[in-house]
Amino acid sequence: MTYLSTGSETIVRSAMRSGIEVCFANPGTTEMAFVAALDEVPGVRAVLGLHENVCTGAADGYARIAGRPAMTLLHLGPGLANGLANLHNARRANTPVVNIVGEHASWHLPYDAPLSSDIAALAATVGTTRTVRSRADIGAETIAVIADARIHLGVSTLIVPADYQYARATDAEPVPYEATARPVVSADRIEAVARQLREAGRRATIVVGGNGLSRRGQRAAGQIAAHTGAVAYSETFPATAERGGGLPDLDRLPYFPERAISALAHSDVVAVAGAEEPVAYFGYENVPSLLCPAGSLTHLARPHEDAEQALVDLALALAADGASMTAIPSKETIDSGAKLTGDFVGKVVAARLPENAIVSVEGGTCGYPFYTAAAGSVPHTVLTNTGGAIGQGLPCALGAAIAAPTRPVIALQSDGSALYTTQALWTMAREDADVVVLIAANHSYNVLRTELSRSGNAEFGPQAERLTSLDDPLMDWTALAAGFGVPAYRAGTAGELDTALSKALADGGPHLIEMSL
Repeated sequence: MTYLSTGSETIVRSAMRSGIEVCFANPGTTEMAFVAALDEVPGVRAVLGLHENVCTGAADGYARIAGRPAMTLLHLGPGLANGLANLHNARRANTPVVNIVGEHASWHLPYDAPLSSDIAALAATVGTTRTVRSRADIGAETIAVIADARIHLGVSTLIVPADYQYARATDAEPVPYEATARPVVSADRIEAVARQLREAGRRATIVVGGNGLSRRGQRAAGQIAAHTGAVAYSETFPATAERGGGLPDLDRLPYFPERAISALAHSDVVAVAGAEEPVAYFGYENVPSLLCPAGSLTHLARPHEDAEQALVDLALALAADGASMTAIPSKETIDSGAKLTGDFVGKVVAARLPENAIVSVEGGTCGYPFYTAAAGSVPHTVLTNTGGAIGQGLPCALGAAIAAPTRPVIALQSDGSALYTTQALWTMAREDADVVVLIAANHSYNVLRTELSRSGNAEFGPQAERLTSLDDPLMDWTALAAGFGVPAYRAGTAGELDTALSKALADGGPHLIEMSL
């Protein structure tokens, strides 16, 4: 056997030939051979993130928009651990992400060096994992780990000891990139759900997720709802949802369980298409964890199945494909002098959206109002935090902008969660990413205050106040942005937001607007 390339060059070449074009990297000592290989083997763009959770979140956002895996490069177990929160989100979003994690040289492992850890155990919490055991295996293991991510629509990790990265290795036969075909739902299941919906009529609800939230899938869902009288919702936190441009208004199923239970209470049938069974995010005393009425749940398509085609087939089975969908109300007039609230922010952003924009939403203050207001906007794509681990919105927007450089990206972001991954601003500036970051600056962990109230703590004590407040000292987001090289503005009224957003979109490149709520 003739060894022609270093192990790292083999990994990069195999990844490139398998359709991977970007590597979001935060390397360390055990990945230097890989860093060198990115120059030796052209075809994979390296993007530096200043924290691993920026890298993993950006890979998630990239893959959601590009429809193909992105790669991360992480340093040993602690580097992987730093990126696990957004890998958790990617797993919940069924996003294909490939992690390359350096390990100590194989001959150094028995000495339990200070940075040694069980990398495979950490990686297994978010997806599949493989470890290179010899230089002869490195090409085949790379191809296999990419296939794992593509086939299972999830996170896959390859652990590569440093000596095998430097050692000479052979390339494996690459698997040419093809979009992963989702399993098709059987005709029998389509007909069974059609029969249930015919019998239930208006006492039915459809909850759509996965690739069912494509434009084609939502049109079919709207036709089914119009024909049968059923109510249609998006899942609460969709990974990727098309919106506007004449699509039916599939608003998100409410977050708080009492409201979701009320929304579904009338239903004899709750048909989920591309989504999991609706469950409460957290457990509350005397509130059911399962949100659907007992016996009502039916699965049209599982999250990994082809929900889009299943909805189209279901519309045909019901003879609903010609049904007229409900018209979406026109946009409301906005008082330019109005002080900013979540509702006003949602309306301004919805009115100002460029066609085919991508909106990364993290935070409820403005996220829910925007999603509702933008139903009648121009065509756009919305990404939300499917896994609930905060710090996802800014990296996800960064990755989306790199995946689609001709599409403007807006990050609609609450201030508390933005603080987890503010380093993403620096990478946006370095890469000249076309992202406008809108920070909802209420200077508090609002959701925690809501949860305190829900648990019977209407009167906050001094420690509860300090643990949910971000105003002492008051953060200056415009100064933070400037420090990372991102131009920034401040807006306190609907008119000021409209002016600042218009300018940022017209200028292109990264900008930040601090919205004083």
